[in-house]
Amino acid sequence: MKRLLLLTAIVAQTLTMSAAKQKVAIDRIEPTDWFVGMKNPQVQLMVYGKGIRDVQDVTTDYPGVVIDSLVRLDSPNYLLIYMNLRDAQPGEMTLKLTVNGKKLTTKYQLKQREMSGDKRMGFTNADVLYMLMPDRFAQGAGHNPQVKGMRAYKEDRSEPSLRHGGDLNGIREHIDYFCDLGVTALWLTPVLENDSPDDAKGYSTYHGYATTNYYRVDPRFGTNDDYRRLVDAAHDKGLKVVMDMIFNHSGFEHPWTLDMPSKDWLNLPEWLKESGGTSNPDGTAFQQTSYKLTPVLDPYASKVDLQETTEGWFVPTMPDLNQRNPHLMRYLIQNSKWWIETVGIDGIRMDTYPYAYAEAMAQWMKEINEEYPNFNTVGETWVTEPAYTASWQDGSPLAPRSYLKTVMDFSFFDKLNQAKGEETDAWWNGLNRIYNSFVYDYLYPNPSSVMAFIENHDTDRFLGEGHDTLALKQALALLLTVNRIPQLYYGTEVLMNGTKAVTDGNVRKDFPGGFPGDSRNAFTKEGRTRMENAMFNWLSRLLHWRQNNPVIIKGKQTQFIPYDGVYVIARQYEGKTALTILNGTSKPATMKVKRYQEVIGTASRARDVLTGRYYNLDSNVELKPRQSLVLEF
Repeated sequence: MKRLLLLTAIVAQTLTMSAAKQKVAIDRIEPTDWFVGMKNPQVQLMVYGKGIRDVQDVTTDYPGVVIDSLVRLDSPNYLLIYMNLRDAQPGEMTLKLTVNGKKLTTKYQLKQREMSGDKRMGFTNADVLYMLMPDRFAQGAGHNPQVKGMRAYKEDRSEPSLRHGGDLNGIREHIDYFCDLGVTALWLTPVLENDSPDDAKGYSTYHGYATTNYYRVDPRFGTNDDYRRLVDAAHDKGLKVVMDMIFNHSGFEHPWTLDMPSKDWLNLPEWLKESGGTSNPDGTAFQQTSYKLTPVLDPYASKVDLQETTEGWFVPTMPDLNQRNPHLMRYLIQNSKWWIETVGIDGIRMDTYPYAYAEAMAQWMKEINEEYPNFNTVGETWVTEPAYTASWQDGSPLAPRSYLKTVMDFSFFDKLNQAKGEETDAWWNGLNRIYNSFVYDYLYPNPSSVMAFIENHDTDRFLGEGHDTLALKQALALLLTVNRIPQLYYGTEVLMNGTKAVTDGNVRKDFPGGFPGDSRNAFTKEGRTRMENAMFNWLSRLLHWRQNNPVIIKGKQTQFIPYDGVYVIARQYEGKTALTILNGTSKPATMKVKRYQEVIGTASRARDVLTGRYYNLDSNVELKPRQSLVLEF
């Protein structure tokens, strides 16, 4: 027995000595740098490195910096350093880490902010956002089709679910196109590193929603500097840039997946042990989300329904992050601030907003609003009932406070896409659906800060597989004149169509002319077809008329129940009026002006902003089938 105890002691001592000799090194620190003068002076540094948890102490002699605390997580390969920078000035500081009786030093940069947070101006209802996918929009000069060091992938434009080779420089090279069209803000789907390999079925993460590095632009899109150059070029032209972020999940190849900082860093990670650390869920206890968001606010929701929504993984290759872990949430909050300060983005679109824990997301939004009071964030809240969407907007009495300024109007999208194939009757069908959606605007604390759209990267194109430009014009006339923040989807202006029947890639096709070898260039008048030019010009006129137009930005909205198939919405401000008039039938219709006298008043003539034609308001207005008019007087 004594020999056994002695042997155990010797083995333990040998292991201790071995651990003491083990070389501890810093692989990386996130954030990569930070800024002085923030309202919250504390910053969390996540240090990655083999055995870095064994660090006993961290000190610095940099003036004004105080080390608040060290947090050692479950994994030995992470260390969290919390520092207070309240009295610090910009410069390069040295951190001294004590481990196994030795000193390990590293440099860390503290930067001066370019402007105070209150000077960061976000997007508003004065803007029109143009959503695009970097991989599918345009390829810049000098593009590298095979970036070394990335997991196996290939660019193949014949495959709708593989990478096609668009990049940030390609977008920057077409800045003037956005100005010609008349949009005022660009929303890029995620640009951060998605270093996941193409799978055996021909799918890739070209879409960007599987982040593997939160502080690095995907090298296939370019560099962090390229991103900054794009934002600067946009700002030079008066355009804003909105960054797409995802707090609900990360990419499977993020270091956190196979080496979780703490056992509660991810939701429901148990199946990873069963799968052998792979993303193959077969024969495991893998739980996917139900994709049903109603349990989050349902007062009668069962625990199992709520858990499936908020804790189930989006797909096996996208680990579900646990925002209830305070250290993870601090990491994500800082990441948002870092991109605002480093690149100068003008807004954030947060993906899969209700899938993440509401309390943690409210904390994020509260802190962002405090630091950047004039900034804006829109959350994806994909439920088609206005009451659900409205409850997520800041100030709503329908649910706990979210601090989220802008929500997405999925009701408008849903009702409009139903109405486009219907005849507008006396009750429910056709454009009545839109009217009956807007009647619930009293639920929104701020209807003018609701984002409306007719299509996006996750839906069928509005045109489906067809080219019904009359329906498209009605949809766009509504979108761009009602009390909303409008969002367009790239290529709508040149009649891009498609459905998701086979794959999402069919609604995310390449913009014609954006890539070497394209047979035509839809960025130019000469490269567009006659129909495409007609649509582009029509939309461009409407967009330019909308810019800085106080009637649309500030005007009171009055809508009339569709009457004899005609739907009318008025916007009025300081004696000026804009009327959007839609014939919701496939037959000629008459707008009986007497019925609309309360908004017409004494006006006798009105100009159609789309054609320049004048209409006499002393008599009824005759409308062609599915005609759209936007009149001003």
